[in-house]
Amino acid sequence: MGFMRWFKFMSHDMAIDLGTANTLVYVRGRGIVLDEPSVVAIETVNGVKKVRAVGDDAKMMMGKTPEHMEAIRPLRDGVIADIDIAEQMIKHFIHKVHGHRRFPRWPEIIICVPSGSTKVERRAIRDAASNAGASQVFLIEEPMAAAIGADMPVTEPIGSMVVDIGGGTTEVAVLSLRGLAYTTSVRVGGDKMDEAIASYVRRNHNLLIGEATAERIKQQHGTAQMPTDGVGERIQIKGRDLVNGVPKEIEITQGQIAEALSEPVSAIVEGVRMALENTAPELAADIVDQGIVLTGGGALLDGIDEVLRQATGLPVTVADNPLTCVALGTGRALEDPMFRGVLHTA
Repeated sequence: MGFMRWFKFMSHDMAIDLGTANTLVYVRGRGIVLDEPSVVAIETVNGVKKVRAVGDDAKMMMGKTPEHMEAIRPLRDGVIADIDIAEQMIKHFIHKVHGHRRFPRWPEIIICVPSGSTKVERRAIRDAASNAGASQVFLIEEPMAAAIGADMPVTEPIGSMVVDIGGGTTEVAVLSLRGLAYTTSVRVGGDKMDEAIASYVRRNHNLLIGEATAERIKQQHGTAQMPTDGVGERIQIKGRDLVNGVPKEIEITQGQIAEALSEPVSAIVEGVRMALENTAPELAADIVDQGIVLTGGGALLDGIDEVLRQATGLPVTVADNPLTCVALGTGRALEDPMFRGVLHTA
């Protein structure tokens, strides 16, 4: 095997879907090699903060840490809230993917960012990746990456719409000819759905539940549509009674979960409507034929496609791999020269 072929095979360039909820890493020639929660556990010893765990290990600690430790998520609403912790997290994932092997050069990294992120927010992401060891950092807008990952015709003169429902934001975009003809970023996603469920249970049942419990309820029993009988499944949930201050178990229905989720779901529908209202007529005509494609973890919420179908009157489909679409699209932009034009350096 010649050196260049060996080098390409051993390439350590990577594409990172730095999500609010999960971080996925795609390595050139190897595909997606890591998918872990964007969580870091920090331990404070004698006033000095140290990283104790990252990813899956840190996620298990959420809501269960002792006083001198905390499990935090360095990204909120799709952007970096704590640059130092985010840098440590990116560094950890790079080392986890490549170990301590020596390479001829530092990796080139592509990271996806919300389309509505500011220059300051984009610089924070770029700096975090550079400090973590990247030789060069490129950015790609999330909806573009999602559309590439979902095999949408982004390079052709055809209008198509993608709705990427992530943990912190919902990205709605109309794409054509390698560009975003219109895009809007709604700061509503899986996190807001979890908060809505926890808030509903606290308000209506005086029961305090944790972030992990709310997320589990959403994933296992969440629905965007009210069940036909208004009740649906019955679910047992555990938490702390706010009146007596003791642990307690209660029963709620799927209909109540749908009621709790109605506000964040309505915000997503409104974002899609706004995008359609601002779409050029020729592109709108294409969307009638092509329909809307849903990606991201939120696309797995039961009935979300039907709600959008009813609200817009357009065909709505969920991508084959909604959870990995953004990472796959970012990876394809890394590997395929045809997509290099969609990358940004700042």
